[in-house]
Amino acid sequence: MYVKGSRGVMKASIKFWGVRGSIACPSPQHVIYGGNTSCVEVVVGDHHVILDAGTGIRNLGACPSNRGVDHFTLLMTHTHWDHIFGFPFFAPAYNPKVRLDVFAGHLSSNGGIRHLLASQMSDPMFPVPLENLQSQKTFTDFEAGETFVLDKSGIKIRTAPLNHPNGATGYRLEAQGQAVCYVTDTEHIPGRPDENILRLIEGADYVIYDSTYTEEELPNRVGWGHSTWEEGVRLCQRAGAKNLVLFHHDPDHDDAFMADLEVKTKQVWEGCLIARDGLEIDLDPASSC
Repeated sequence: MYVKGSRGVMKASIKFWGVRGSIACPSPQHVIYGGNTSCVEVVVGDHHVILDAGTGIRNLGACPSNRGVDHFTLLMTHTHWDHIFGFPFFAPAYNPKVRLDVFAGHLSSNGGIRHLLASQMSDPMFPVPLENLQSQKTFTDFEAGETFVLDKSGIKIRTAPLNHPNGATGYRLEAQGQAVCYVTDTEHIPGRPDENILRLIEGADYVIYDSTYTEEELPNRVGWGHSTWEEGVRLCQRAGAKNLVLFHHDPDHDDAFMADLEVKTKQVWEGCLIARDGLEIDLDPASSC
């Protein structure tokens, strides 16, 4: 995706910094597809949007290409450990020259996102309090289902509630005629497509979807709050989405399992991609409006 701005046409991309769910799994069996937990970066021109703050956000913040960035927007799906554990290790949050805007759509009636992140960094769980993060921080709580535009970027954000214990939010980022959707930590009901998700992902260019389990595994994990890659395919095909990115891999799915899965998914639908740490997708300017 390329976005027209005051400086002409600007490049846009998606980069995956953490693709695992539940818990980080650094091991010799998790090298190819990665072991960091959920963190995805969408760059539109000079605007950096981060989706979740799992352990992958540490590498995002340490990346040389991000050292000069002075504004990050962090969109939180929810605040289970695997999606927030990396937040205190995000180096730009300690830089007083950086602006960090944090959004969440599930905590308005439960103290808000600032309170939650401060609790995570409080004594005796963490030695550095939230107040020591010297960046120019803002915290915004909204209700999942709302739509808003990010300040000065022109990026339109649509949201939807997801079916997950304690609540979660799905996101659709729209700019210059293209759309990227981030739908993770949601449990589907077999045979009953989630209408909230179908509306959110309709016609999207890329749908990053909770593919934690296979359909063979799901019956033993009902109520855990996750979905399958097979349901992701059904939803994308029904909604007319162009590409499905399998995401939030179970830590028990090692490189051998994931390589086999990559072959199987392509046989079912050519639009399937497997997320892995470090994967970068340049969004095609030819398909923009």
